[in-house]
This record gives sequence, C-alpha cells and structure tokens, in this order.
Amino acid sequence: MELHLQNRFFIVGGATAGFGGAVANALLQEGSSILAIARNSDKLTELKSHYPAQVEILAADITLPDTKFKILEIVGDRYLDGALVNAGGPPAKSFLDTNLDDWDAAYKNILRWKVDLTQALIPKFRKQKYGRIAFVESISVKQPVENLVLSNSLRPAVVGFVKTLSQEAARDGITLNILAPGYHNTDAVKRVIKKKSEVTGMDYQVAEQQLIKNIPVGRIGEPEEFASIAVWLLSPLSGYITGQTISVDGGVMMGIFG
Repeated sequence: MELHLQNRFFIVGGATAGFGGAVANALLQEGSSILAIARNSDKLTELKSHYPAQVEILAADITLPDTKFKILEIVGDRYLDGALVNAGGPPAKSFLDTNLDDWDAAYKNILRWKVDLTQALIPKFRKQKYGRIAFVESISVKQPVENLVLSNSLRPAVVGFVKTLSQEAARDGITLNILAPGYHNTDAVKRVIKKKSEVTGMDYQVAEQQLIKNIPVGRIGEPEEFASIAVWLLSPLSGYITGQTISVDGGVMMGIFG
C-alpha cells in the first residue's frame, strides 16, 4: 500500500528505542523526514548516521516544559505533517507501593507534558489546515494492568483530552488518535515482568510465560508490528479516523469494543 509519506516531516518522541524507535525507522523507510527526540545523544547520532538527509535530532527530555520551545524553534516555519507523542511510562508499582510524590511525578510524566506540547503544536496545524497526531499510551486506558496503578489512573485522562480535542479540531483537517499497546518486546514490558517476579517470588522466565499464556495470539508483539499501525495513522490515508483509541495487543482486550 502506498502511504504517501514521501518528503513529509514529523516529530517523533522517544525516537531511539521501543515504539518510538520502530515508528521513526518506519517513517524514514517510507521516505519521510523526522525530528527525532530522545535523551540519549549517542543513539540519536547513530540514527542520523543511517539517514543523514532525513533526520534532525534533539537530545532532550520531551516531558520537560522547556523542550517544547526547542521543538518549535527547530521546526520553525516549515510545514509539519504530524507528531508521534511518545515517552517512557511511569514505574511499575501497586497502589500500596506509591506515595504522593509518585503521583505528582506521574501527572507530569504521563499527562501534563502531552497537554503542553499539544497546545503548542495545534496552532501550527490549524494554520496549515492539516495535521496528524498519534499518542502512544497503553492498554491500561481500557482495562487496568496489574502493578501499574499510576498508568491505570492517569493515562485515561490523556484519552479524555484527546477525544475532546479531536472534536474541536476535526474541521481544521487535524486528526488525533491514541494507540493502546499491549505486551510488546520493549523495556517497559520487561519492567512489568520483573515487578511481577518480585511481587510473587517466581522466576522471571516463569512470570514471562504466565503473561504470554494470557495473550490469545500466544506471543509478545514486536515494536515493528505496532509501528505499522502508527505510521498509517500518521499518513494522509487516515483522514477519516479521529478521536479513536486503538488496541494493539494480540487480543488481550476482552471487551467487544476493545
């Protein structure tokens, strides 16, 4: 399928690993250019070395307030086709493991920066009468995940603001959608398995196999599989899809609207 992504320009958060890394590479392979944002400058430099003409880099923590000013300065007056709003999640904790500092940090790391960055980008997309924004969240927005109370509680707030904004921005040619990944071969999932192992006392491999048993397709997903959906949502072909939360989970969600 031709996605019409040649010579388009995107912002990609968390562009050197996990979902962000997979989406960055998929966009580049489709002929797009990206502003790759991540904290690890060495990995960013390596990515740019593979696609020197297509990659601009920003070594920064995308969740910090000052980063949005750096992003806007780099983008400047150029046409921006879209953004992958993505960063690492909160630590794996049960409710009884948390304190108020954890909740304050989770508000900043899960919700606040996404509102802040989106508010900064929307005027540009409205002026263009076009924009694609995809948010990487978690299946925890649809059903709670064990030992992820911070994610379970605050990611649904992202869904609330994205759904609302999608209605407000649709007439301007802007779409906003959420991807809700299940268990993929990423560091975040490894942390969940490690927490399960610590809480139950079972071996890491046993905890991993127990998790896999609950995935209908019988395996953990690969970031590249996730990226195929994300890249389509960032493409012009997705113009009639907005305000949706799309599960990418191997069938883990049991609800009929999963």
